[in-house]
Amino acid sequence: EISECLVGSEMCIRDSLYEGAIKFCNIAMIGIEEQDVQKAHENISKAEAIIEELQSTLNYSYPVAQDFNNIYRYIYDLLVRANIHKSKEELEQALEELRGMRDTWKQVMKNAKSM
Repeated sequence: EISECLVGSEMCIRDSLYEGAIKFCNIAMIGIEEQDVQKAHENISKAEAIIEELQSTLNYSYPVAQDFNNIYRYIYDLLVRANIHKSKEELEQALEELRGMRDTWKQVMKNAKSM
């Protein structure tokens, strides 16, 4: 999979961004469980930055872009609330949404390769 990313395709970069956001949320979850406020904050902030990057790369010439933006906004709002309240529940909901987006994106990449 890494060698496929070396070409730097947009699809591969987007996949890496999803994986990064999930990783940072998982680290933040550990921070919350350990009552390490700084660890939780830093990693949720990193996940928020990734969501902002995903939003900034949407191509609005495709109608589905607005749907993606709405989902990204929802995830971002969950992350903000999780960060403010150090809430495992809101962070878990954000993780669930991110995993769903990642899995959908992986299917898109798989379908695109088979074309």
